[in-house]
Amino acid sequence: MSREGKVVCVTGGSGYIASWLIKLLLQRGYTIKASVRDLNDPKKTEHLLSLDGAKERLHLFEANLLEEGSFDPVVDGCEGVFHIASPIFSTVTDPQAELIDAVVKGTLNVLRSCTKVPSVKRVVLTSSMSSVEFNGKPRTPDVVVDETWLSKTLAEEAAWKFAKENGIDLVAINPGSVIGPLLQPTLNSSVKINILSRLNGAQTFPNKVHRFVDVRDVAMAHIQAFEVASADGRYCLVGHVVHITEALDILRQLFPTLSIPEKCEDDKLPVPKYQVSKEKAKSLGIYFTPLEVSMRDTIESLKEKGFLSS
Repeated sequence: MSREGKVVCVTGGSGYIASWLIKLLLQRGYTIKASVRDLNDPKKTEHLLSLDGAKERLHLFEANLLEEGSFDPVVDGCEGVFHIASPIFSTVTDPQAELIDAVVKGTLNVLRSCTKVPSVKRVVLTSSMSSVEFNGKPRTPDVVVDETWLSKTLAEEAAWKFAKENGIDLVAINPGSVIGPLLQPTLNSSVKINILSRLNGAQTFPNKVHRFVDVRDVAMAHIQAFEVASADGRYCLVGHVVHITEALDILRQLFPTLSIPEKCEDDKLPVPKYQVSKEKAKSLGIYFTPLEVSMRDTIESLKEKGFLSS
């Protein structure tokens, strides 16, 4: 498809996934209107403005997810809207009111802005695979998790309901634990929790299974979810299901000088692995980055940005 002159919106543009999405969209010739929380914060803007093509085709806007109408000027004139932003709070005293309600409200505020813009053809929503962990179904090596397993989060459920009622063409991307190189100068929670916390002085590792996916694959899946006309519903995005011992073994081979814990925090049998279907992701043309590549690029990026000593 010809992308020259096509305008799309990316909410939460300074974040981990969104930064890669903007980079790839610029490479494909799109003009992008991206929202950030603070235009005066160089940590939110400089890495975006330095991307190839940004000077000509990236326009940054300040917007507040919790303020209705805040995204009207960002969405105006766009054909596609990628809603990735999520409210962030440094301290939380009431999770229901401050986190869950805020995420739902923020999602609906973006979708309300979309209803005011006739040019919007599709909205791609960033959701998560995390709900699989809490649905009570057993996960064993012979089990294959697919899109039917996912119990909608409150924000996603609200989005589907609103989209149906207002005629919005909505597609949801549900990634697992996202790793890979960082474009932004700040440390995001996914890489911090799933990689860095295992290395920076950790004495033990948890007995758990990870569903890893490379950030570049996630960004490309968002683009394909917009560009592929037949895309619909929800897409599981998990490249590799591994026990943490396998992930740490890969890091030992790639970076033998890293301090990596040898002992599990419990004496139980390893939590069993399971499978996550890649079939629907393949229908978008997504073939996943090898785990060794994602791990290597994550560590090298953490070192480059000063989060991990050599």
